[in-house]
Amino acid sequence: MEAITNFSVRVVQRYLPSAFVLALILTFIVFALGMGLAGQSPVAMAGYWGDGFAKLFTFAMQMVLVLVTGYVLAMTPPVQAMLSALTRRAGTVRQALAITIVTSFACYYANWGFGMVAGAILAREMGRRVHVHFPLIVAAAYGGELVRGPSSSIPLVIATPGHFMEQAIGIVPVSDTLYAWWNILLTLLLLALLVGFFMLQKQPAEIVQFEGGEEEDPAPRPARAEMTPSDRLEHSRLPTLVLGLLAGGYVLLQIVTGAFSVTLNSWILIFLSLGLILHPSPAAYVAVTEKAVKAAAGIIIQFPLYAGIAGMMTGSGLVTQFSDAIISVATPATFPVLTFLCAGVVNFFIPSGGGQWAIQGPVMMQAAAALGANPAHTIMAFAWGDGWTNQIQPFWALPLLGVAGLSARDIMGYLLIWLAISGIAIAAVFTLIA
Repeated sequence: MEAITNFSVRVVQRYLPSAFVLALILTFIVFALGMGLAGQSPVAMAGYWGDGFAKLFTFAMQMVLVLVTGYVLAMTPPVQAMLSALTRRAGTVRQALAITIVTSFACYYANWGFGMVAGAILAREMGRRVHVHFPLIVAAAYGGELVRGPSSSIPLVIATPGHFMEQAIGIVPVSDTLYAWWNILLTLLLLALLVGFFMLQKQPAEIVQFEGGEEEDPAPRPARAEMTPSDRLEHSRLPTLVLGLLAGGYVLLQIVTGAFSVTLNSWILIFLSLGLILHPSPAAYVAVTEKAVKAAAGIIIQFPLYAGIAGMMTGSGLVTQFSDAIISVATPATFPVLTFLCAGVVNFFIPSGGGQWAIQGPVMMQAAAALGANPAHTIMAFAWGDGWTNQIQPFWALPLLGVAGLSARDIMGYLLIWLAISGIAIAAVFTLIA
């Protein structure tokens, strides 16, 4: 395992391009596939790309705000104190890896946006305090991103009355999908495998350590005698505290009245509220926000490119072609596993669970009904496939990489092997329950 992983790391570091260049390469590949397999003209493919280009603008802004508000929250003094307490429990590399994996996995399970930021920040703290190969611990923090928890969009959509496929498949409760015994067992199995895989990794001969030192005060307070009225306001706790309590009060009101729902927007508001309350002043909040915005650069420039790729995949019919190819060789017993693999392949080109389900879901569920396959198994196989290839799709790693200050090639060697291990485990579980 160590030899295979080291080989994977060397290959990836040598040949994997930057995340931005990879997005460009995928654009050209899909453009060519649309002409070669789907029989589309270059003009038509360019039109599909242009039609899709702007469709992730809202989502991209949401992701930027998840990263920025989560980063700012993670840099508040109380959260930094909690992270320091966790890192003090790690006296060895293996302890640092175990704490990072379990903590980030639990955060990903609760909400992938929160897990992304919390895992990255914890990996940074471990890198600062423990003599660990920094790409290794960042990869360990990202490995849990594939988990499908309570915020997983696909099973939540199917359990919601009035969803777009209700007439075809009805309502499928989360007790049959997310909280089915076999899905809980699969979740625990993947956590155990993730911890075991990274525990087996040895530190390379040349360790790349985290280069950042102790965090400095982002907005040092001027001497009181030198402070102007505007300085006093900027370094006062009152303005951010009042706004944070206002935002927090709104969230509590939504919970009390039953109007609250777990969405990206609600997490952004919660992160914003807590960050405002826990930072000592507006000056400190703004100073940390400026650092966070730099970490979001990859999201801002690359999300529109993937929206264009999704537009070409959908408009040209490539998604339907991929799905039909899987269906043509499936049986009721093999259909969930093939659904998992198909979703994983398409996710590499359309890295958006909800968007991919809207395009591909109706085709897969119609096939499941025709074959007599279990609909709950099909739904969760699709959801796990959608998350599985996130491990080697830099699109979803961008927030974590931005916080950690690494490139995709630094961690993908480890994640490529973890992709194979987790894929075998997920496919095995769906084979056994079929």
